[in-house]
Amino acid sequence: MRPFLHPALVNGRSGDPALYVETLFEKRAIMFDLGDVTNLSPRKLQRLEHVFVSHAHIDHFIGFDRLLRVLVGREKRLHLYGPRGFIDQVHHKLLAYRWNLIDRFSFDLVFVVTEVNSDLATRTARFRLKNGFDVEAAADSRLRDGVLYGETTFRVAAAVLDHRTSCLGFAIEEAAHVNVWKSRLDELRLPVGPWLHALKRAVIEARPDEYPILVGSGPEGGPERVMPLGALRAAATVTPGQKIGYVTDVADTLTNRQAIVQLVRNADVLFIEAPFAQADAALAAERAHLTTQAAGSIARAAAVRRVEPFHLSPRYGGQEQRLCEEVMAAFAGEAS
Repeated sequence: MRPFLHPALVNGRSGDPALYVETLFEKRAIMFDLGDVTNLSPRKLQRLEHVFVSHAHIDHFIGFDRLLRVLVGREKRLHLYGPRGFIDQVHHKLLAYRWNLIDRFSFDLVFVVTEVNSDLATRTARFRLKNGFDVEAAADSRLRDGVLYGETTFRVAAAVLDHRTSCLGFAIEEAAHVNVWKSRLDELRLPVGPWLHALKRAVIEARPDEYPILVGSGPEGGPERVMPLGALRAAATVTPGQKIGYVTDVADTLTNRQAIVQLVRNADVLFIEAPFAQADAALAAERAHLTTQAAGSIARAAAVRRVEPFHLSPRYGGQEQRLCEEVMAAFAGEAS
């Protein structure tokens, strides 16, 4: 099974929060949080289509300026999501710069910004370079089942958590995995090749048997031809899709724990903050963050398959292994 989504922490476990998620076979990407993004090449930043920001503390949002610098002058539409007040925060960022030469740009840059209130009501506004990034449109809606964004291949759900300000947690889930077996292709005398992507998408989208698929142009060559999806189904099997959780900057409260567990339950991997060692639980509570033990026990309660601690405090320089071991001990049920 080859996952469609491939997540990676941009700045490791201790740097600014930023999780870059590449999509298999497609030149597009998703991101959770916008901390320092100087480690990402312009090419990777240009692939972004959706950016989900937990909250606008500086270490989670400072990368917006770098992203803006890379995208200005390109034809691009980027969707941004954040908690209550996020539209104004993005707007203020944009208005910090002078746009008096925008008439010289032949391409337009558009930001579609959605903010989520505590009752899961949403508000969306649009900012266009060609309009000097004035607020151009707004719409109100409400999340259904917590789903903030969805398409045929994946969906992103959100939960509103508390960090002495609203802070969003996220879970991204693939619709399904479609695995194509080469042995079955051989039986059908079909080549491997880029056309398999169209086959997988048609299966995920539940297209009818008569749906046409252009087959051919594989490594062995051969003429292209159109075949109905029904004749190709035997080459593919469908398994549940991958689920990835992302949670950071939350107070260790019962309400937060319950919301996180519901959001990330049965995730294949959970990226969760663990800024403070258990010995510093009082400091963690004072700053509305999780301890290593809290992070591990939440992951355990949610029955996730793998936990990836991050956002480790710089106060523990050189002790990353110790903090990770504390998280894993709690995850395994071994912590006192």
